[in-house]
Amino acid sequence: MSSTVLHFRAESKPLEHRSAVTPIIAKKLVEADYEVHVERSQLSIFADSEYEGTGAKLVPTGSWTEAPKEHIVIGLKELPEEDFPLKHVHVQFAHCYKGQGGWDKVLSRFPKGGGTLLDLEFLEDEQGRRVAAFGYHAGFAGAALALMAWSHQLVHGKDSALLGVTPYENEGLLIADVKKAIEAGKAKGGRLPRVLVIGALGRCGRGAVDLCVKAGVEDILKWDLPETSAKPGPYQEIIESDVFVNCIYLSAKIPPFIDQASLASPHRKLSVVCDVSCDTTNPNNPIPIYDINTTFDKPTVPVKLSAEANDLPLSVISIDHLPSLLPREASEAFSSALLPSLLQLNDWKNARVWQQAEKLFKEKCATLPEGAIDSYTEPLALQS
Repeated sequence: MSSTVLHFRAESKPLEHRSAVTPIIAKKLVEADYEVHVERSQLSIFADSEYEGTGAKLVPTGSWTEAPKEHIVIGLKELPEEDFPLKHVHVQFAHCYKGQGGWDKVLSRFPKGGGTLLDLEFLEDEQGRRVAAFGYHAGFAGAALALMAWSHQLVHGKDSALLGVTPYENEGLLIADVKKAIEAGKAKGGRLPRVLVIGALGRCGRGAVDLCVKAGVEDILKWDLPETSAKPGPYQEIIESDVFVNCIYLSAKIPPFIDQASLASPHRKLSVVCDVSCDTTNPNNPIPIYDINTTFDKPTVPVKLSAEANDLPLSVISIDHLPSLLPREASEAFSSALLPSLLQLNDWKNARVWQQAEKLFKEKCATLPEGAIDSYTEPLALQS
């Protein structure tokens, strides 16, 4: 019996430096009798040379499109926006299961080509917990940028936007820069910021809180379900904090945490919102004050406030690849957590975690609008 081929594609999203497989994990997969193909990448934090000696085969960037159908294609972020049908089993974050903008176009490519999507966001263990997630490093990086933005507004004026940032080799270097920024902000404003984190008990929220603690922030409000379920939003506590970091997992429509009316409060101190959850195009987004994603080269977007609002600036950070600020550490943690599931891909049809992912894929395909897969004639991927 031939080995199962796992094809790890290079990420194509600008400024995305993470990888779904680290050299250490590639070696472990090879040792488990998988044939591992790793696409060459100029973006990845891991140099091509780091895979030498692991037993993995380096293949050209983008070669997954020409790979035999039986190869399993694995990546992190969404595929480039194209129209051609997808024939492989794809393991990735697709961001098309929660009604996001363009979800039907993204999802329909799989059944059109007889392919299957096994979405990383929805891989769960027997207790319903995600088997692997970037949440911790997303919260950590998001809080770091939010504190930098808070300081930048104080030091450089409300009309000056936070400058672009580049990935850090390790969290120690990032924390050092955040501490410098906070001290500069304190020197200008006379105090440290108050930070409110919603979703503080989850992976993402723990990362945000940990960054704040390591950076020396003392006034941290840690909210989770008990606080948000006690009363509906909008929340005055957010308005009266300097920085708000949103780390919730959005699964249903909820009252907004803040809106234009609440931002008009004369008591507003809020000047930076980091929406780590980044449900920008989700119609249920509880932070309906912005509508675009930001990037590392332009981390913030200003919020246009009503005439009744005070003259404090307000910026939003809505970067959907925050963990890439710490790409090596984030990739190492994620890849290690995912390894037990990857080791089941040689018989994924009979492995519970992958069975559940396929079942969800079928359910979501059944919700596609009529005509979305009109070119699809042989529903191989949707057969039991």
